[in-house]
Amino acid sequence: MPIGCLVFSVMLMQLEIILLSHLAMSWILCLLFLCYYSGGVSKPVIDLVNPQKKGPWGALSPIPENNCMAVNNQTGSIFAASGDSCAYCWDVEKNEIKMVFKGHSDYLHCIVARNSHNQVITGSEDGTARIWDCRSGKCIQIIDPQKDKKLKELFPYVSCIALDASESWLACGSGRSLSVWNLPACECVSSIMTSAAIQDALFDDNQVLAVGAEPLLSRFDLNGDIISQIPCAPQSLFSISVHPSGVTAVAGYGGIVDIVSQFGSHLCKFQCRGVQKGLPVQLI
Repeated sequence: MPIGCLVFSVMLMQLEIILLSHLAMSWILCLLFLCYYSGGVSKPVIDLVNPQKKGPWGALSPIPENNCMAVNNQTGSIFAASGDSCAYCWDVEKNEIKMVFKGHSDYLHCIVARNSHNQVITGSEDGTARIWDCRSGKCIQIIDPQKDKKLKELFPYVSCIALDASESWLACGSGRSLSVWNLPACECVSSIMTSAAIQDALFDDNQVLAVGAEPLLSRFDLNGDIISQIPCAPQSLFSISVHPSGVTAVAGYGGIVDIVSQFGSHLCKFQCRGVQKGLPVQLI
């Protein structure tokens, strides 16, 4: 990836890291080996490129961008939220699309996998979050924050979503607000106001981690009170991921990924440089 590219999403796995990035006018998912003991050098394993649509005269549309991704480790699938208002389920071993989820009226910002129910949840520019059955590809529930009186001040789009460990609670970000929903009851239970637009969030036990259009990793309790804020290297943060060990990775502007320990100290940061030309991902 060239210097200055944008890393929109990061996902930690066992010895791998998945980066979602804009590269040479194409939008790709890069699966990289995360090499802690090889001088920080990582190479792509596969690139997953979204399908192009055919026009009435046979012309192909631009490759739809990927805005977010989710992983089902049990089935070996990667889910991608795309700019063509669809979500795609990729089979990593076969390098092919297994399922397409259609129903949103505008492009997608986010997606999470609800693996215990064999479902995925998407958030869109159309202002809704939708729950999908992965077996049929059909939408089974629509969450519309704008219909709730508590959230009437929110922007209409859904910028990010996150599930807790029980997969019963959903955090839904929109503009500078983050709402928490009880999924079995389909009810909003609280709303958190932030100083900048939220671009990604996740649950950590009974707390919510959030990043957005400022260089801060923020931790909130479910009542909306700030527990901590950690400065980060990227000036705008697009994605956050927490490893079971407690290590947190945040990625954002400039192709920079910041690694933070479970105690809040910075372990390292690295920048994506020239993978397109065969150059390594470099620790900085």
